[in-house]
Amino acid sequence: MIDRLRPLIARATAGNRIVVVVVCAVAVVTIVAAGLLIAVSGGTAQATASATPSAMPSASASPSPSDSPTPSPSPSDTPNTGPTPIPAGWAYSDLDGVAAPADLAHRLPMAVSIGDNAIARPQSGFSSASIVYQSYEEYSQDRYMMIFQEGTATDIGGVRSSRPNFVRWAAEYKALYAHDGGDTKTLNVVIPAMRSYFYDENASNGGSCPYHRITTRVSPHNEYTNSAVLISCLAKRGYPATYQGGPGRLFVDDTPAADRPASQSITVPYNTVTVSYQFDPATDSYLRLLGGKNQIDPANNQQVYARNIIVMFQTVTFDYVDFGIQRVNVGNVGTGNAIVFREGKAITGTWKKPSDSALTRYYDASGVEIPLVRGEIFMQSVPPGTAVTYK
Repeated sequence: MIDRLRPLIARATAGNRIVVVVVCAVAVVTIVAAGLLIAVSGGTAQATASATPSAMPSASASPSPSDSPTPSPSPSDTPNTGPTPIPAGWAYSDLDGVAAPADLAHRLPMAVSIGDNAIARPQSGFSSASIVYQSYEEYSQDRYMMIFQEGTATDIGGVRSSRPNFVRWAAEYKALYAHDGGDTKTLNVVIPAMRSYFYDENASNGGSCPYHRITTRVSPHNEYTNSAVLISCLAKRGYPATYQGGPGRLFVDDTPAADRPASQSITVPYNTVTVSYQFDPATDSYLRLLGGKNQIDPANNQQVYARNIIVMFQTVTFDYVDFGIQRVNVGNVGTGNAIVFREGKAITGTWKKPSDSALTRYYDASGVEIPLVRGEIFMQSVPPGTAVTYK
């Protein structure tokens, strides 16, 4: 029992997500004192690697009442295949399965488009996100989209423009989507067609409600936001404060420490940076590195960790020329090969996204949906043939 509650306490003390650690501690002490015996079936979630010693929001104070909406009954509780009990008033978060106070666990997801030009690094907000996407864009560059739910970040940026694939991913969670403009197709075709599937927060069309410029970066890489101002803008836009999406992915509890592999290393190359991960069995998480160096989140000076890493092999093709720029299309609707890394193991299978707004799900070779462990998810979209290595 203690082993299964330990990851929740570790998340709280690590400072990457806002949780009430006292509640967890009291729960553990109460259980131990009572000598309660709970039979736990073995083998749950032992098919991959993942770990995050810190998956709580940054070291900012707990949100004020205006920052943390009062939860209504969850529209779709996150599936839970594990037996771990959680404190009263808590719930499993819709996006990453993390246990958190219910008002945070069912908060409206907030997706933010983030640039990845070399001059834009290091970007802020990684350690507090529930899900992070990294995908190709024009000029052989790549771009991120961070999505926040139970985690709270004091700095998020630099904010950049939208692309069609990111709109389609934000729509999976019916999220607020924060971005500064976009290419012609995204703004004039994709967003109008999909407006009912997400909540638009475009800096180029609606004022500066959640955005500000910093002086330590050059434009256009100096546009930033944070969780508190994003939340405060929801009511001003007439947007809901709580999760509006459908059923989420499957999540399971951590396997016992004795059953985890001693190590696993993963490398995912992009044109301007090589992303790598190192598995730590003690914390059941992956250390994230960029160009061989530890990735540190400037928002809180925390090391960035992943609990789940999903590599999606998706086509990248020339789309159209826009103001002299050759735009590309990332084929993130349909199906393709995937590798799910979790708890030091790799599961090869497929990703499936049947429509622009449908949730992408992951299946093993037998066609069974792959459950993830609770915690931050990194989605790595790369073209087929990319030399992703792991051992």
